[in-house]
Amino acid sequence: MKGFTVRRVFLPLLLLLFIGNSSVIAQLKYNFSQFEDETWSFIKQPARWEGSDWLKLGLTGVGTFLVMQADQPIRDAVQRNHEYSKSAPVEFGRIYGELYSPVVLFGGFAIHSLLTNDGGTKKIAYEIGQASLYAGATTYLLKMAIGRARPYTNEGHTSFHPFSNLFFKQDYQSLPGGHTTVAFVLSTVLSRNAQSDWLKGIAYIPAALTFVARVYQDQHWTSDDFLGGIIGYFIATWVVDQHEQEEGRVHMSSLFPLTIRITLN
Repeated sequence: MKGFTVRRVFLPLLLLLFIGNSSVIAQLKYNFSQFEDETWSFIKQPARWEGSDWLKLGLTGVGTFLVMQADQPIRDAVQRNHEYSKSAPVEFGRIYGELYSPVVLFGGFAIHSLLTNDGGTKKIAYEIGQASLYAGATTYLLKMAIGRARPYTNEGHTSFHPFSNLFFKQDYQSLPGGHTTVAFVLSTVLSRNAQSDWLKGIAYIPAALTFVARVYQDQHWTSDDFLGGIIGYFIATWVVDQHEQEEGRVHMSSLFPLTIRITLN
């Protein structure tokens, strides 16, 4: 019941903060045809990568490996005190990274856009759905291929069983962290669509809580969430960039002191 209470409060707040003036209608596509074209573009991206893209991939791999060296000490320290494992911030972080969170937020923004013909919330809904699907597929494939044991199995941070759990059993699906991937997808899309600088920063607080919650509740190693956060951030950034690069001009629509970018073709 607590989770549902959080969602009932959180979703209306997000809508209040991110919706634009419904009298301004953006002429945006954001349809299945566009999704199909952009999906093929996403799949073919590695073949188009430049030196800077490969550098980012290399730094991500090196960074994940380095964080792995601290996985066991961090877990040992965290597991000494579980007093706050069911506290509101920790549970909120867990809920924010659940698979239903993108569905709830997508539905909220999509319904608002349909009722008000608001192009801004249509864009947010589309990007949440699109980035979540891409990130979810990427994370799932990596989880299966890597097969890292979760910390609660007590097999240690160097235990890997590639392709040993292809479906529903999650004991060897630790790397990368799926909840944190979802959380950083949501926060990145919301941050990129917020015009206010302070709101851009605040959008990442729930994702940070998800990162902490999954380690604190012994579901992931720190390096799992490190990699999951990077995947979520970069995929969501790629999705938003595709749309902003194709937009002809940007119109600023205000709601009190908060503004959101509503784009026109």
